[in-house]
Amino acid sequence: MALSVVILAAGQGKRMRSELPKVLHCLAGKPLLEHVVTTTHGLDSHLTPLVIYGHAGEKVQHALAHLNVTWVPQSEQLGTGHALLQAMPFIPDDHRILVLYGDVPLISIATLKKFIATTDANSIGILTAHLPNPHGLGRILRNKQNDIIGVIEEKDADEHQRYLNEINSGIYLLPAAYVKKSLPLLQNNNAQKEYYLTDIIGHAAQNNMPIQSMLVRTHEEILGVNDKVQLSVLERYFQYQHAEKLMRDGVTIIDPHRIDIRGEVSVGNDTTIDVNVIFEGHVKIGKHCSIGPNSILKNVILGDHVEIKANCVIDGAEIAAGCIIGPFARIRPGTTLDLHSHVGNFVEIKNSMIGAGSKINHLSYIGDTDIGKKVNVGAGTITCNYDGVNKHRTIIEDNVFIGSNSQLVAPVTIGEGATIGAGSTITRNAPPYQLTICRATQRSIDNWQRPTKKED
Repeated sequence: MALSVVILAAGQGKRMRSELPKVLHCLAGKPLLEHVVTTTHGLDSHLTPLVIYGHAGEKVQHALAHLNVTWVPQSEQLGTGHALLQAMPFIPDDHRILVLYGDVPLISIATLKKFIATTDANSIGILTAHLPNPHGLGRILRNKQNDIIGVIEEKDADEHQRYLNEINSGIYLLPAAYVKKSLPLLQNNNAQKEYYLTDIIGHAAQNNMPIQSMLVRTHEEILGVNDKVQLSVLERYFQYQHAEKLMRDGVTIIDPHRIDIRGEVSVGNDTTIDVNVIFEGHVKIGKHCSIGPNSILKNVILGDHVEIKANCVIDGAEIAAGCIIGPFARIRPGTTLDLHSHVGNFVEIKNSMIGAGSKINHLSYIGDTDIGKKVNVGAGTITCNYDGVNKHRTIIEDNVFIGSNSQLVAPVTIGEGATIGAGSTITRNAPPYQLTICRATQRSIDNWQRPTKKED
């Protein structure tokens, strides 16, 4: 039986205490709703989920316009049953409906595949979990034969029912033809005055519709986000799961509770990651690397045996094997470091190519520059690449020595083997294998006195 996916994402999320719609709050750098949509595409790349939106719907659609979904409005938020009803015109009678939620971001592809495979096509399927503290969640009601006979929300539960610890995840597999008959029969006789989708379970039991349940392996998968405390709990769970996978693949993580992965990361074995490191976007790290504490790596490729010292920010760069960077270095997009090059403390590099064995070790800015092999850039050197309107490139050929506190005013070329005297401002090409020096004449002024502070 074919599958349709409906993601309920119309709620306001008042307990988030935010002007941002709840489903746009981020977990691991990605909106909650995007996590769920990505999971559905993992089930079947051809699936186009139906997303039910309501509160601040324009913001949600604009922020997630890149997603392959069908947007379905719920003009009035009258409950989950009413929300699913909005999707029914888009779903053929011979489909099964997988109901997911835009604020339940960590449901796994593996769990859903098993759920779909083990649930009979003509039955209602429900994911459940046993929680030691089920406070605030709907409870599964069973008869003496252990058959599911309904779901009760906590606000409507009596004292005995609140002691039950099997909870309803809200994630269902439903035959579309049955849903189309049942949804119009739902009533709002409850504390919230809403049309609960959970009531369809009770209706099914009364009509002898088969109901199957499956327990999730880890209950964090089916936990929703209702406030920022719950969001933080799921964030740390997500991060630890990813850290654990890296460690099992041979990566040393000094403290797996202090690492943040906000994208896709692959790391070679025998690499060490220190505390408070953040990975964003697509990051690929080779073997035997060392990532120092408090560093941020975004859209980066590192070769083998690369050392990133503490407090570095590396974005959009490719770093070859054997390089050493930092501490306190900033590598910006468009930068490539060749084999065994060194970038030291308080150095910023942007849109530049640094040749093999070259060194920029202290307090320098290198922008829009091509540096050859075995170049030494002295402390305090900058390339003046911007004239106020346009960017210009600097070319530094192989085996050049740039003296400290030099300014290279682009466009300019420093020839192979050239030496630039310390403190020079270079505005014209420097010939190869010569010393080029450009300084103002030094003079001393006699009888000069420092200004003194006037007395009150």
